[in-house]
Amino acid sequence: MKWNEQAWKASEDVYAAILKLPFLHELMNGTLPKEKFFFYLQQDALYLAEYGKILAGIAARLDRKEWREAFLHFSSDTVAVEQALHQLYLNGTTNRTEPTPSCQLYTGFMYRQLTGASIEEVVASVLPCFLVYKKVGDYIQANQTAGDNPYQSWIDTYGGEDFALAVEQALSIGDELAVRSTEERREGMTRAFIKGCQLEWMFWDSAWRKEAWPV
Repeated sequence: MKWNEQAWKASEDVYAAILKLPFLHELMNGTLPKEKFFFYLQQDALYLAEYGKILAGIAARLDRKEWREAFLHFSSDTVAVEQALHQLYLNGTTNRTEPTPSCQLYTGFMYRQLTGASIEEVVASVLPCFLVYKKVGDYIQANQTAGDNPYQSWIDTYGGEDFALAVEQALSIGDELAVRSTEERREGMTRAFIKGCQLEWMFWDSAWRKEAWPV
């Protein structure tokens, strides 16, 4: 079994909890209140701005040219996806806002990995954003009811073929890093992956609650 398959199996309980989130159920059937979706998009823009920098930072640490090029491409793609979705849903503009506690916790976790963990564990920590979104996109496409959905473009972005290819490439790099690692380091990779999945749950849940800092 490949490392990414083992890590996903270890994260099954978290993914099951993600699929129960009201945010995703209402996104799937098109009844999610617009203010909650826009809140999510604004936080996602803040997240992706940092995520793109982290992916570029990973590229600088990788020791194979093709891996560096792949992560630089992933980095630029995060900006393109953000711009396209915001142009569609928010006319390219967002209200000035600050990261929620969950958003800041997630990006802070990845920055700590980038500066203090092995490259294998750093890569593992960013993979949930690839794989969880792909799984969720596929799940929604397979289970949504027929009819107009105002969030269909978002669903198609993460359930589409282009994103699937990027996910496959990212997971392949993670698997190759795991193969050449020690058992102890592979265990560290799995812990980092699980933590990333947990933070994905927190991010969507925070959007549903329109999370704010205490006054």
